Amino acid sequence: MTLREYLNRLERAGLLHRIHAEVDPRYEIGEIAQRMMRRGGPALLFERVRGAAFPLVTNLNATPERLRLGLGAEPGELGARLASLLEALQPPSLGALWRRRDALARVLAMRVRRLRSSPVQAVDERPGDLGRLPVLRCWPGDGGPFITLPLVRTAHPVTGVGNLGMYRMQVYNARETGMHVQIVRGTEAHAHAAGAGAGLPCAVALGGDPALILAAIFPLPEGMDELPFAGFLRGRPQPVVRARTQPLWVPADADFVLEGVIDLADARTEGPFGDHFGHYSHAAPHPTFKLTALTHRRDAVYPATLVGKPPQEDRVWGEAVNDFSRPLLRLLHPEIADFWTYYEAGFHNLLVVAVRQRHAKEAVTTALGLLGQGQLSLCKVVVLVDADCDPRDFGEVLARARAHFDPRQDLLVLPGTPQDTLDFTGPALNLGSKLILDCTSSPGAPPPLAPGRGRAGRYDPAAVRRLAGPLYLGQVSLGGSLLVVKVRNAGRPQGALLKRLLSAPLGTHVLAALVSEDVDLEDPVSLKWGLFTRFDAALDVQCTRSRLRRAWPVHEGVLGIDATWKRGYPEPVAMPAETVRLVDRRWKEYGL
Repeated sequence: MTLREYLNRLERAGLLHRIHAEVDPRYEIGEIAQRMMRRGGPALLFERVRGAAFPLVTNLNATPERLRLGLGAEPGELGARLASLLEALQPPSLGALWRRRDALARVLAMRVRRLRSSPVQAVDERPGDLGRLPVLRCWPGDGGPFITLPLVRTAHPVTGVGNLGMYRMQVYNARETGMHVQIVRGTEAHAHAAGAGAGLPCAVALGGDPALILAAIFPLPEGMDELPFAGFLRGRPQPVVRARTQPLWVPADADFVLEGVIDLADARTEGPFGDHFGHYSHAAPHPTFKLTALTHRRDAVYPATLVGKPPQEDRVWGEAVNDFSRPLLRLLHPEIADFWTYYEAGFHNLLVVAVRQRHAKEAVTTALGLLGQGQLSLCKVVVLVDADCDPRDFGEVLARARAHFDPRQDLLVLPGTPQDTLDFTGPALNLGSKLILDCTSSPGAPPPLAPGRGRAGRYDPAAVRRLAGPLYLGQVSLGGSLLVVKVRNAGRPQGALLKRLLSAPLGTHVLAALVSEDVDLEDPVSLKWGLFTRFDAALDVQCTRSRLRRAWPVHEGVLGIDATWKRGYPEPVAMPAETVRLVDRRWKEYGL
């Protein structure tokens, strides 16, 4: 399926809106797209983008309905089919394979179909001019305009195995961009194999089959090519064509292909960029992509997305990955009943796993196993619950914490671990720590250690307010399990204030957290965002009492989290006030 075919399908279904008025790619498009996404509105085709030669489409998959329309199936259903087929191969039988023939047909489509030519090469511009593209400048603190939906194609310099990933690209000039290659990604492995001073051939596809986007973001095992996987998602082989100036095969159904070389010896400052954690990720050195050719369809449409403070369009993609992965993950960990990563926390910051336990602390073993697998290794907080708990229900998860969590035997902090490149809370780039909370009723586990859990008396909101002093702005109790206290930004760690609060009568609360003044305590999305994106487990977590028993840390009482904004953290993203007023004034011009 081409992007044009998908847009026609959306339009026939009433899920695409054309905006004829000229719009500015600097902030204005992002503000319009963000408003419509949060209202559940249609995909938006901007036909006249100021200063650009091509139309732009955004919010392509901003609802589950549109993603299903693009894939032709539910992501969870596709994952279940593949898992069922893999189970039928242990051992294989003709009867079992026949019963799963639909899934088998999709597996047989996991290949590429090589073409001699493609409409994506109908117009060949060498070396090309990136200034003709309607590249968005999304947020006022961004280091420049960014390509936000690039399908980056590279190949391992030794094995030749390809990778299709999605890495933002800051446009520096007409022929050069940054290439934000993150850790635990396929292109990072290719760059490492090539060597620091090398050039890595690269081709960046824009547009094409919607299945390509999901294939590019899906955390496949290292060494497994995403292009054949896109064939599985679509149900037919992925068409590819030979790039004109680089030794790579690229998606033939794309709208644009940017061919070039990633110059690993030319590392430049890239960023800041308002990313899906809701803050600007720090500027840092990254290799430079240097354009050698730009080819495109004659009717090409440039695709873009906006990322930032949740919710954004990437919620739909992340939840689709959750649904697709679940049946496959159970093949490796049959004890897993369900799991969920929370978009409100930027996905990697909060993973809840429901486990069927057969022996004491099996759930902890499961958590450690997950933290050793691919991109799951970047998860920061892992909460373990029993199999009968829905991990999507945050209130139920907190209820299980109140019932079962005791920090003396259910808390595990892992310092000095790899962290998501976008995470800014650790002591250095790509470095941080992890927090595991075991909230299961583990069979065979010892009872809570006497004298109880160390919680002080009856919950006293007035005492909490008094102890917080002049910084106090409000508090909310979530199910008697989690107490969240909002305080004025001090710009520094609030460990001392948190320690005072942990001495207050907190009743049944097993968790207490400090958050900053920009967090809305009445909004569940804002609360989870403010809580889980602004702390490092080793630096900002403490209990009512902690001590060492030989070399073994013993924690007692209530687990406290300092999730306030600190100096050195990047600012949260926000649209310029003048852009908000502009969009308010022009709203009728957009036909919305």
